[in-house]
Amino acid sequence: MHTSELLAVISYFFLLTLIVICSYKRHLTATDFIIGSRSLNYWLTALAAHASDMSSWLFMGYPAMIFAAGLFNAWAAIGLILFMFLNWQFIAPKLRTATEEYNSLTLSSFFESRLTDTSGLIRIFTATMSIVFYTIYISAGLVGLGILLEVLFQVHYSWGVFIGISIIIPYVFIGGYLTLAWIDLFQGIFLMLVIVATPLLLLNKLGGWDHLFQVVHAKKLSLSLFPNFFFFFILKIIYMVFGWGLGYFGQPHIITKFMGIRDVKEMKKSQYIGMSWMILSISASTLVGLVGILYFQQGLEDPQQLFVLMVRDSFTPFFVGFILCGVLAATINAMSAQVLILSSNISEDFYKRLIRKTASSKERLVVARIGIILVGFLAFFIAYSKISSIYSLVMYAWSGLGCSFGPLILLCLYWKKVNKYGAWAGILTGGMTAAIWPYFNAKIPSMIPGFFVGLIAIYAVSKLTQNKIPPSTLQELLCKKYLTF
Repeated sequence: MHTSELLAVISYFFLLTLIVICSYKRHLTATDFIIGSRSLNYWLTALAAHASDMSSWLFMGYPAMIFAAGLFNAWAAIGLILFMFLNWQFIAPKLRTATEEYNSLTLSSFFESRLTDTSGLIRIFTATMSIVFYTIYISAGLVGLGILLEVLFQVHYSWGVFIGISIIIPYVFIGGYLTLAWIDLFQGIFLMLVIVATPLLLLNKLGGWDHLFQVVHAKKLSLSLFPNFFFFFILKIIYMVFGWGLGYFGQPHIITKFMGIRDVKEMKKSQYIGMSWMILSISASTLVGLVGILYFQQGLEDPQQLFVLMVRDSFTPFFVGFILCGVLAATINAMSAQVLILSSNISEDFYKRLIRKTASSKERLVVARIGIILVGFLAFFIAYSKISSIYSLVMYAWSGLGCSFGPLILLCLYWKKVNKYGAWAGILTGGMTAAIWPYFNAKIPSMIPGFFVGLIAIYAVSKLTQNKIPPSTLQELLCKKYLTF
């Protein structure tokens, strides 16, 4: 690696370290650490929610899809944009209000309070699904970091993965929710500048749009969202839109960002900022994939490397270092948020709920930080084995989380008759369907059957058992106040 590249990377991480140090003393309790005491303003909430969503998928996984099959694969991104809008519109304000009334720090504690589940099973099921699927999700980020550092530093992939987890753990361990929100703000702005500027500069150097159109046409790839209107293509569009988009309703690392805003009245402003950032970033990422077709006309052994290789071979070393920090920013944002969610599951849902109900806030904070280390190294071993691509790992984890929690979040907020029995059934059937579906049908995304199986299970079981558990007074009051029907 060139000295100038190394200097750029060191400078970047020095800035991140300063952010961590400056915010460390503000995390004194578990409430501070897990949800930032609900103190985030609207613009910090917006970028925290969106920047923590865009992992190495934005720079490496998604451009590889465009590179392989042209613009038709952009339907996956369109699905994400559409459903994130629906998330802001219908989930964010209701969840923020309801979780504050129930004094819930995590989704699992909200489910438990909302459904008056004294058995602890909802917390156990929620935490178990989170640990399984988030560990896989985090490993996808580590795969991306391993590939990046292998290309950038010429170190062995396994060392790249180890360095990656060694970067992530300290930031979450020391900082917590508020620190990660400020890191998300800084990296979100930086990430957007990088992902927008890079493909535009490369396209100009490679001959512009006309040359791109010629090459794409010669390679018989499509620049149309509708190559034809055959039933097969319409079905694929539905698969991509719903196969990715539905997952937004059930991603705790995104959903919990809504819970941290200081005033629910500011949610609309946060939505405008967040959606603008998302549309601009994903559009630029799509262009990265198209420029990759132009740059690597002879093909590429590993399309996941196209952004890194294009940048490395096209710009000066110091500029290369800063651009590639954008990939690091995207990956660090997502992984940090995911590790934080898992640490809260371990401390709040397992330790406090099952082991030591009288645990103090500081004691739970210690357990949360121990959980960070354990989860981090479990993800390391999965990434080390390199069992799958970034895209496949993200899709698997995304579907599992979306199917486990998405249906229950929707019904908890919009249907007053949902009960704990339905919740148990929905979490288990939705998550397990998503987990095993790829082994039986690879064509239909697991998100689609898993989500609707979970939704049906919650509704059916709640209906069948509705006379078995009377709602508490608190539940009745909150249902009347916050639920629509």
